[in-house]
Amino acid sequence: MKKKLLMTLTLAFAMSASTFAQTNPTTLEEGGTGPYKAVMYEVEGFAEHTIFAPQDLSVFSAQKALPVLVWGNGGCANSPRGHEKFLNDIASYGYLVLATGIMPKEDAPRGMGGGMGMGRQSRSEQQVESMDWAFAQNADKNSPFYQKIDTKNICISGMSCGGLQALFNCFDPRVTSIMICNSGLFDQEGGAPRMGGMPSVPKDKLKDIHCPIIYILGGDKDIAYANGMDDYKRIEHVPAIAVNLPVGHGGTYSQPHGGEFAIVARAWLDWQLKGDQEASKMFCGDSPAILQRPDWTMEKNAKVK
Repeated sequence: MKKKLLMTLTLAFAMSASTFAQTNPTTLEEGGTGPYKAVMYEVEGFAEHTIFAPQDLSVFSAQKALPVLVWGNGGCANSPRGHEKFLNDIASYGYLVLATGIMPKEDAPRGMGGGMGMGRQSRSEQQVESMDWAFAQNADKNSPFYQKIDTKNICISGMSCGGLQALFNCFDPRVTSIMICNSGLFDQEGGAPRMGGMPSVPKDKLKDIHCPIIYILGGDKDIAYANGMDDYKRIEHVPAIAVNLPVGHGGTYSQPHGGEFAIVARAWLDWQLKGDQEASKMFCGDSPAILQRPDWTMEKNAKVK
């Protein structure tokens, strides 16, 4: 029944998508460090979402399709402002990145792409809308993404509040990988206060996760460190990794090209969504490459070989 409902939603969305009107395309940091120079833009009819994708889609096809990264923002913000360098650089390596919220703009009022935590808050459902949109565009002959999206390889992710939104949505059967950044579930008995856009997921739901998961945290000075590490330690039935760089809760997202977090995140995505065995060496084997990078530490469960 669930699979039939998802197909119905996707087909309905595809039938309504007769045009693809791209608005406000922006090039960040010369398109990123990857081989497919990326742009950031919005699309009419896909409100409150920002797209990061290679500018030239002609090199992609059903045989060389774009895996999908679905992203939620810190502070429950309704804009990926502060994460755009990180997301743009990932897109430049051949990914379709669909971020919650309106496109960041330098001259926008706070809360309208101009600030991280002020103004209107995001909704967890926006990540589901991103997946619906990806499926619809892949099926729509009028879309430049027609048969160029790898809908069988979707990572759901987010930072802080956005990471909680990703954990809320990770049980969707379309999700094939999970990447939680500077985040982790609250102990329900702790009664910690939550922002309006912050979903509540009980810790015992972690046992229902159906795909590999990584936590990318900022060390013990990260306010999400304890929650994230506790999550990781509870997950034994699927491959789970926790990595830490002692930079605190803010990560390295705003550094040029997203800094160290972007490098490690991309290795995870290349391994999980593209099957890149060279990328798996960042985390696997007797001498994982991440431990050769300054200040990183890692734990992994028995499911990670």
